[in-house]
Amino acid sequence: MATMDEEESSFTLPLIEDDENKQALVTKLEEIEPNSSHSCSTTNSFFKTCFNGLNALSGVGILSTPYALASGGWLSLILLFAIATAAFFSGLLIQRCMDSDSNIRTYPDIGELAFGKKGRLIVSIFMYIELYLVATGFLILEGDNLQNLFPNMEFEVGQGLTIGGKHGFIIIVSLIILPTVWLDNLSLLSYVSASGVLASGIILGSIIWTGAFEGIGFQQKGTLVNWDGMLTAISLYAFCYCAHPVFPTLYTSMKKKHQFSNVLIVCFILCTITYASMAIFGYLMFGPQIQSQVTLNLPASKISSKVAIYTTLVNPIAKYALMVTPIVNAIKTRFSCRYNPRFLSILIGTNLLISTVLVALAIPFFGSLMSLVGSLLSITASVILPCLCYLKISGIYRRLNGQLVGICLIIIVGVCLVIFGTYISVLDIIGNF
Repeated sequence: MATMDEEESSFTLPLIEDDENKQALVTKLEEIEPNSSHSCSTTNSFFKTCFNGLNALSGVGILSTPYALASGGWLSLILLFAIATAAFFSGLLIQRCMDSDSNIRTYPDIGELAFGKKGRLIVSIFMYIELYLVATGFLILEGDNLQNLFPNMEFEVGQGLTIGGKHGFIIIVSLIILPTVWLDNLSLLSYVSASGVLASGIILGSIIWTGAFEGIGFQQKGTLVNWDGMLTAISLYAFCYCAHPVFPTLYTSMKKKHQFSNVLIVCFILCTITYASMAIFGYLMFGPQIQSQVTLNLPASKISSKVAIYTTLVNPIAKYALMVTPIVNAIKTRFSCRYNPRFLSILIGTNLLISTVLVALAIPFFGSLMSLVGSLLSITASVILPCLCYLKISGIYRRLNGQLVGICLIIIVGVCLVIFGTYISVLDIIGNF
């Protein structure tokens, strides 16, 4: 394990020889603990990892960016780019923490190296709750959009039992997602991820087409700034960059781990361009009348609208398994090695899916739930915790320099956003009941 007095220079990219030594150590550990979470594939190429990273960062967040822009006004776009920059920087800090010790395999491992068992517990709590609620949000989104397409649909189950359209759609979608949670190989999941990345591009193109050629236009001017909704905007923007707990899983799956920083560059640039484009075009199309999911504003009778809505339904199916993989792996490590790992993956994945369905049926408020996830969990897990762990592991907190000042500033701003954003989000959820 790296000591706390280790110089900052130890966080530079490792030499090829170091990578080979790390891979040899990983192989030996996998032979000792074949049922651990470490046994996932470590042969992903640069492009496969990019697909998984893009799929983790892009997706359902794209639907809420016009609503976020409407909540905060045009000037809130500056905050989108600021959050993207901070999230990218914290992603690099996660990579540096993992480069410091070849035994680090997961996000909780980073917390333990920095702050011991308490650090592991804190990181685990924020990480797994965030991933769990994001996965729950996918199901809510599916129910909302399917109900928008089929508003009068009801499902009869047995005699005298009728399930409402939205609840029934959530259950049906969960059955479609079920086979994907049985995949425990990120190399295979990369092909599912590719469909999710393609879906985001199709959604953006379809909505722009609807505005340009289906009579809606881009006539709304909006407001320059809306201070009352600024915290909601920040929370939703933060939700768009909530993939950091997945980064260690992606990092350990790569053949050439020194390329992970390039993966982050590609993913953050492409996703930020997509988010900003959707926010701008969606706000110009519908103005302050925009709903929490821009697809709910689209006229369902138009072909381009149907393309956008149907494609939206692909994203949660493609992303769900990637989001819950760290949770499944963590639970697997708690069981004895005598159990079949394949059986454990299927059992744990199935039960996780069932539980998220129950939560989605109980709290069906997509915008409010994602705002809470963004303000409380995403900012904490994706910005604050990586900064704190890096400060402790690298030891740079002992000497005053520009990097220390910048990281401390990010932490202070992040804590303020967590406090006030969570307060607003909780009030919003209570108001919806």
